[in-house]
Amino acid sequence: MSTNFDFEGRVVLITGGARGIGFSLSSFFAGAGATVAVLDSDSRALADATGELERTIPLQVDVADANAVRAGVNDVMRRLNRIDVLINNAGILRDRVVWKLADHEWHDVLNVHLTGTFNLTREAIPIMRDQSYGRIINVTSFTGLHGNVGQANYAAAKAGIIGFTRTTAKETARFGITVNAISPNAETDMVASIPEGKRSELLSQIPVGRFSSPDEVAPGVAFLASEEAAYITGVVLPIDGGLAI
Repeated sequence: MSTNFDFEGRVVLITGGARGIGFSLSSFFAGAGATVAVLDSDSRALADATGELERTIPLQVDVADANAVRAGVNDVMRRLNRIDVLINNAGILRDRVVWKLADHEWHDVLNVHLTGTFNLTREAIPIMRDQSYGRIINVTSFTGLHGNVGQANYAAAKAGIIGFTRTTAKETARFGITVNAISPNAETDMVASIPEGKRSELLSQIPVGRFSSPDEVAPGVAFLASEEAAYITGVVLPIDGGLAI
């Protein structure tokens, strides 16, 4: 993917980086000159993605597993000796109204979205602090602010990520680290899995009249990851066609 951003010499770590928005981000940053560590739990998608993209390193990691995350980050440091940008993008859906949610459906979603974001961020901050430089971008959602029927687990996780983003932004600003979030509504396999009635209802609320493509999310993330965004921290950037208005 062609881009006007320059990330030559930077190391970017992207969770859920083999599919959907994550793959578009991996492609974008690799095209902008970065070396991209692509973390994903799906070994086949990971092999396909990194086989297609140059300047990428595949790492099969379950972000909900703190030990696996630590090992993955250590592997990146052993190979590349730095992490400049962390993008916490990994996510799953287990949609069901609250009274029908099984324990594992609640915990699975919270563990991937919220605990996964915590696990990666906890490992990355000391590295970025030693570098006196870092950019962390977390992926949240409109649902985290406004809720959605059948997505209590997802809404709770995404709302938690917003609070986590703002808190870690305050904790790390003095180290040259910024922490921000994006709120996209891209057309991905996750969105495609939403029942048609809900999809149509959501689409009717978007002033632009369509979902974005995953590729349209990447430039906003790249700006937050750039050196030019050094004075921006703790914000949630909507990339949603006006849905949040």
